[in-house]
Amino acid sequence: MHSIQDAKNSPELLLSVENLQIKNTQQPLVQKLSFDLHVGETVAIVGESGSGKSLSGLALMGLLAENLTASGHAYYHAQDVLAMQELELQSIRGRKIAMIFQEPTSALNPLHTVVKIVGEPLLIQGIPKEKVRKRVYDLLSDVGVSEPEDLLNRYPHELSGGQRQRVLIAAVLALEPEIIIADEPTTALDVTLQSQVLNLLQLLILNHKMAMILISHDLNLVKKYSNQVIVMNQGVVEEQGTVQQIFNHPQADYTKFLLENDFGEANPLPQQSSSILSLHRVAVKFPIKKGLFNRVKDYFVAVAPLDLRLNRSASIGIVGESGSGKTSLALAISRLIDSSGSIFLLNKDLNRLNEHQLRPFRTNFQMVFQDPMSSLNSRMTVEQIIGEGLAMLKLKAVEIDIRINEALQSVELPFQCRRRYPHELSGGQRQRVALARAIVLRPKLLILDEPTSALDRTTQHAIIKLLRQLQIDYQMSYLFISHDLQVVKALCQQVMVLKDAKVIEFQDTQALFDKPQHDYTKKLIAASQY
Repeated sequence: MHSIQDAKNSPELLLSVENLQIKNTQQPLVQKLSFDLHVGETVAIVGESGSGKSLSGLALMGLLAENLTASGHAYYHAQDVLAMQELELQSIRGRKIAMIFQEPTSALNPLHTVVKIVGEPLLIQGIPKEKVRKRVYDLLSDVGVSEPEDLLNRYPHELSGGQRQRVLIAAVLALEPEIIIADEPTTALDVTLQSQVLNLLQLLILNHKMAMILISHDLNLVKKYSNQVIVMNQGVVEEQGTVQQIFNHPQADYTKFLLENDFGEANPLPQQSSSILSLHRVAVKFPIKKGLFNRVKDYFVAVAPLDLRLNRSASIGIVGESGSGKTSLALAISRLIDSSGSIFLLNKDLNRLNEHQLRPFRTNFQMVFQDPMSSLNSRMTVEQIIGEGLAMLKLKAVEIDIRINEALQSVELPFQCRRRYPHELSGGQRQRVALARAIVLRPKLLILDEPTSALDRTTQHAIIKLLRQLQIDYQMSYLFISHDLQVVKALCQQVMVLKDAKVIEFQDTQALFDKPQHDYTKKLIAASQY
């Protein structure tokens, strides 16, 4: 990686942002943002939700909403991007300055195959179809896809999270831009994939004379992959400097807060506790179908047979990289996919219940997903979302109303939220609604799949504190899936580590951090600290 001094001495200045300001009709949203970006350099813009970091990236692309205006200057090869008309911007947007968006599932067209998604801008340029296919193959190879031919004709829903992110990067690289604006490019990825994706981007930047603006709330990644850091808070630049300056000698109290990596300790285990969940030889495998008649030829093992016991008011963290089997295990326990073995919840084997028997029993276990925007019905109000599950309990309208208010109070949401829709809420508020929807049924088991990974530091702190309190109030047990071991440490008394569908380690949390047994666990712990 080039040092800052090397970059400053270089004549190859790609972008110079001077006094960028963004405002709506009521208030300023970004104030006095200035920085230079050189070839081979990565400038990180960090901050929490509402800090203005993503807005700044959108302004440089000319993609701000109509009710927002940008002023100041952003010189790209002596041309002021902020002063350009739409027609001029089209010759730069995507071609010279490109953006990798946070959520590849939303950014990739679900109706198009990979070869069309990545190759479409090349076809528009008039490149022959056969050459486009070869170019897409090469781009997928460049971004680390091991068997590109297998992906060419797949749709986004047929890809893993890591594969979707790589396809999105390949689509951005297709037009060989000079500047990449990466907006939270690894939020939904595990520690291993995060490193792979950003190592790849760093390699591309250095080998192809490019530069990157990295927008992130993950300071661990910023420290590893950036040259300069700009810390923003509610639209204002708190401080900026080299990575060494910001991490070793932070000046602003807000920066010091962001660098705080301690979420506290998990709730103590109750003195005496009965079993809530017991797994015996639970395994998940998916059929691999081939041939003209689509017959089952083999099976893909998603979870190798495992045992687990979870007591009342206790929490077990399940960690591992993408494809390790974490989510498959959670879906199996929730009876959302088929599995073998026995899943005893409150002494009933869920795998022996038919759908009719299972339906009323589902109130005892609920699942909270990673992305509340996807899991909450956008056409329903908060009141309808939380109350939907109560309908099956045949409660009176007055009782339902009371339970909804209790759930809102438990997750610390104001009652005025009842009539709002998900798009009118912040990310943290949406996650609280997802929690309220689950706890309104007063379940004994809550399965949480990466519920804090897309949240900023303040919201993470608040949700973790809330989960600890909810566990005490409702005596719930948690299965907590995460790739963030610091969050797991704050919520779970035990940790199960999965790799390649197998359990490689299962220890008390403190013992796991003090004396990890497996090299992979050591790697995960090291990656979660800065």
